[in-house]
Amino acid sequence: MFRFAHPEYFFLLIVVPVLIGTFLYTQALKKRRLKKFGDPELLAELMPNVSYRRPVVKFYLQLFAVVLLIIVLAQPQFGTKVENVKRQGIDVMIALDVSNSMMAQDIQPSRLEKAKQILSKLIDEMNDDRIGLIVFAGDAYTQLPITVDYVSAKMFLSAISTNMVPRQGTAIGTAIDLAIKSFGEKSQSGKAIIVITDGENHEDDAISAAKLAAENGINVHVIGVGSPEGAPIPIPGTMSFKKDKDGNVVVSRLNEEMCRNISAAGNGIYVRADNTNNAYRVISKQLDTLARSTTETKVFSDFSEQYQSFALIALIILIIDFFLFDRKNKKLSKIKIFDIENEK
Repeated sequence: MFRFAHPEYFFLLIVVPVLIGTFLYTQALKKRRLKKFGDPELLAELMPNVSYRRPVVKFYLQLFAVVLLIIVLAQPQFGTKVENVKRQGIDVMIALDVSNSMMAQDIQPSRLEKAKQILSKLIDEMNDDRIGLIVFAGDAYTQLPITVDYVSAKMFLSAISTNMVPRQGTAIGTAIDLAIKSFGEKSQSGKAIIVITDGENHEDDAISAAKLAAENGINVHVIGVGSPEGAPIPIPGTMSFKKDKDGNVVVSRLNEEMCRNISAAGNGIYVRADNTNNAYRVISKQLDTLARSTTETKVFSDFSEQYQSFALIALIILIIDFFLFDRKNKKLSKIKIFDIENEK
């Protein structure tokens, strides 16, 4: 098994496009400034030792070294030993609403971001429990199969947005059906589905899906995000809000009645999320009441570090970069070790 011990360092890769953009901008700026002095071809003859390609080669060598060093920080590893580990925990599937109405800001910073904050805290409190993640709008998709890999769960959670499901809507029933199937083979572990939504179900029969879950021994809890008063739905990248066909601003309201009916049919509880941590605490207590059974899982318990190869390549690249001068070197150009062909 191959893994990265610290995948969070991959967020540093955001500097790569920034560096490329900055370099291209400075190169274009240099060319504009050079043109002010005269014809570039004539100036090139007057400056025979100036190389226009070496700085480009040096930049991309340095950029490649930066990427390799980020991989080193992420600590690539290969699993070398498999052990059977006994765990005592529960199984939890999260069904998160990612429809456009979840962008409403009647809860700060938004309904979706508040839902992600609640889930992040739930994951932080888990120990030997299995968790899976489903996102839904007009359709439902498994974002993370049920697992004990909490690092991956946090990474998938941070990447969730309203653009993940192409078809808009709120198919809560479909999400619950998918969650039921996601638990896999029957076990004695307590099972729960946590639906986080504003309750605007327009697609299917969520009540029947929740009853089916209860019949299979799965509790369905619902966290309602939003307020009964509602709020307009922002249009990303603009200062405007979503409007109906008559030009009126659409106000999305929390449908608490729907949320309560779903939780009641699923033998669960309903709690409304607000700007406090009350919803997280209530759901956490409910999960603690579930029966925890012992399960045996095969896991890699010993990993060999693989970062050395990436570090060595980065070192070689930096050494090459050190000996590759910005200007042409008369002595070295005769030997043609570091000369770039067809230089101007």
